Amino acid sequence: MAEAHQAVAFQFTVTPEGIDLRLSHGVLKQIFLSGLRSWKKRFARLKNTFVTGVYPASPSSWLFVVITIMGTMYARVDPSMGMIGKIKEQMPVSTYLSHQGQSILSALLFSTGLWLALILTMRFILKQLLSYHGWMFEQHGHMSVSTKLWLTMVKIFSGRKPMLYSFQACLPRLPVPSIKATMQRYLESVKPLMDDDQFKRMTALAKDFEVNLAPRLQWYLRLKSWWASNYVSDWWEEYIYLRGRSPIMVNSNYYAMDFLYVTPTPIQAARAGNTVHALLLYRRKLSREEIKPSRVPGSIIPLCSAQWERSFNTTRIPREETDVIQHYVDSEHIVVYHRGRFFRVWVYVGGRLLKPRELEVQFQRILDDESPPQPGEEKLAALTAGDRTAWAKARESYFKSGKNSVALDVVEKAAFFLTLDDSEQGLRNEDPVGSLDAYAKSLLHGKCYDRWFDKSFTFIVFKNGKVGLNAEHSWADAPIIGHLWESVLATDCFQLGYNAEGHCKGETDGVQPSPQRLQWNISNECQDAISCSLGVAQALADDVDFHVFPFKDFGKGLIKKCKTSPDAFIQVALQLAHYRDKRKFCLTYEASMTRLFREGRTETVRSCTVESSNFVLAMMDPSQKDEDRLKLFKVAADKHQMLYRNAMTGSGIDRHLFCLYVVSKYLQVDSPFLKEVLSEPWRLSTSQTPVQLTQLFDLVNYPEYVSCGGGFGPVADDGYGVSYIIVGEDLINFHVSCKYSGHQTDAHRFGGNIRRALNDILALFPVGKSNQKK
Repeated sequence: MAEAHQAVAFQFTVTPEGIDLRLSHGVLKQIFLSGLRSWKKRFARLKNTFVTGVYPASPSSWLFVVITIMGTMYARVDPSMGMIGKIKEQMPVSTYLSHQGQSILSALLFSTGLWLALILTMRFILKQLLSYHGWMFEQHGHMSVSTKLWLTMVKIFSGRKPMLYSFQACLPRLPVPSIKATMQRYLESVKPLMDDDQFKRMTALAKDFEVNLAPRLQWYLRLKSWWASNYVSDWWEEYIYLRGRSPIMVNSNYYAMDFLYVTPTPIQAARAGNTVHALLLYRRKLSREEIKPSRVPGSIIPLCSAQWERSFNTTRIPREETDVIQHYVDSEHIVVYHRGRFFRVWVYVGGRLLKPRELEVQFQRILDDESPPQPGEEKLAALTAGDRTAWAKARESYFKSGKNSVALDVVEKAAFFLTLDDSEQGLRNEDPVGSLDAYAKSLLHGKCYDRWFDKSFTFIVFKNGKVGLNAEHSWADAPIIGHLWESVLATDCFQLGYNAEGHCKGETDGVQPSPQRLQWNISNECQDAISCSLGVAQALADDVDFHVFPFKDFGKGLIKKCKTSPDAFIQVALQLAHYRDKRKFCLTYEASMTRLFREGRTETVRSCTVESSNFVLAMMDPSQKDEDRLKLFKVAADKHQMLYRNAMTGSGIDRHLFCLYVVSKYLQVDSPFLKEVLSEPWRLSTSQTPVQLTQLFDLVNYPEYVSCGGGFGPVADDGYGVSYIIVGEDLINFHVSCKYSGHQTDAHRFGGNIRRALNDILALFPVGKSNQKK
């Protein structure tokens, strides 16, 4: 009863003398401070919207324009060429203001109009400048005079101290490629995958499509590109992610790992306290738009930052036909899962963010709580791991009212989901291979019921202090989560730190509200639905084969000495590894970004090319000389770089074909060509995890603080998923996934082929031969 009394702000009793009203001033104070924080956030958001809205100018520039115009007026000069006088004549307040007041007001209106016109002009010029992509196709290290002049202009018109979303209105729209160019590039991409008869047949299909149906579909697509901010992204989010009815666990969600060699503290609650605080600090920077705008690495060219908005307070809501993404403006709590129980933890008290030590105390209370799960509670989250339609029906039937509705609302409105895992994960020296593989599988799917896969991300803290993250894919792509993750790891270790005993630094301040158990009423029918979803998820999880390994033989430092792009080097090596693994070529997906354009997401680089195939066949032919193989490799690497640049600059293949297919479905017309293209399986799906915040990690003095990166499940049942992260100059971490049911695949075998391929390619170069002698 005492806790119940503390939970209300006032009490009253009806007596013969009247109503006895007793206010709880402590609670009222907390309510006031919480509301004050909310209003501060609203004001800051309004201010940021205004500052971003006038970018690349600044609010203070308005005052400069006004003072300049006023100064010229007092100097008897009319810079408006009569406009101020005309404004003065049309003003309806001539009877209320003096002659001088009318002149000042007219000058203010003219100054404001001139200021807005200058903003629009600067924004237009910057957008035109950012539409130029010729700089990307120049040889590395050899910048032309025209590109130098262009960079200078970009610098001038980019303004000062941009906020996270400052460049959004200045980014160009994604262009729609021509049908002819897309057909040509598509046929070129499938040539190494087909024999002569198959290629002739596909060429005929493509030609028929290009002449007959494509012009009609293209017309609608161009119309959309003129009207919408991006002609791809909304359809991509809906049809590739939200309309999918299969489980998002393994098939869509991906994961990020902790440091490879370092665990800052073995105390689970302490690591949770620091990292959760670091996540909330990042969220605060995000809401204030204090995160620096994303840019092309090593340049001043801005990238689209739109995906950052839904990083926190976001949940994927299941529906029977298509899911929806629900984003909340703010949330003052997180939801914690531990040993089958759900807890709400308030992360603000009196409008103040809880300190790491205070959060540690909260999490320790949960760890010490020995209360059992309620009936059906332990495996409830399995609903988010199974088929989407089944989850949507269960949600509609069992979570629309009562305790379940309230508790589910708490989960879905949380800033993020936290799992205090009761297992130990991470690299173990006695079993380095098995331990990393188990770590990856735990982050990707866990027990199938201890992560809330619908949240924008589930943060996981293991019993031994290791951490990780499982991210839902529909709301954003991996670089956005990667940026968040790098910031959190750096803040945790290098800014917050731990005391000598391994606990969070600092002390608790006052009394904080205890974690609150969420109350569920899970019926027997609902428990049956949970068991059904768990069965589907468990079968999927058990089928995943993973191999995570650090490649230490060499890194990008030695690759750069070969005067080759590290990404191209690795991608060609993956082609060689795959051919050795399966003795055939396959359609290969490499993720590239299109964030040079507004609301851009990804594009596909089809890494299996005629050039890479020629090189692979030369490597497999013992009669070929290394000199000839090296020449073929350089041609293949150059081709890959060209394809990557085309994808980044809006000249890719697959998003264009995808959107043409969507239009054809809206028009209810069938295209044998598009149907066949969109049904081709990606048997090798690859992605590089970019390191973005290199300034936060000093790998020279602290080489052990290296990230292990992250990974994802296989896209095709009989294919491989490969994620890799290039860390520093001497390390590349690989994450290889496949399915046991794909009898031709083996993650460890493919990992061995990757190692061999990388070393074999390096051996073709003079630096590689000298490296082998060492």
